[in-house]
Amino acid sequence: MNPIQKKKLKAQAHPLNPVVIIGQAGLTDAVIKEINVALDAHELIKVKIRAERDERAAIREQICAQTKAELVQSIGQVAVIYRSNPKK
Repeated sequence: MNPIQKKKLKAQAHPLNPVVIIGQAGLTDAVIKEINVALDAHELIKVKIRAERDERAAIREQICAQTKAELVQSIGQVAVIYRSNPKK
């Protein structure tokens, strides 16, 4: 993804609310499944990660690896994730 595409996705994500919130239980299989469903439906989503800074970075990397999505932006506890849906 080039910088121009990233900038466009950041602008599109700005008004969005987090679709998935990761809490005390952390990143479970059920959470990954929900993220996949949300990405299939919307392509661009926000995920709120309630954890310490180091844990958040690891969780973001795990999400991207397991869902084959790209991290567009991360500000504090909120990560913006994009995965293109070929059916759309």
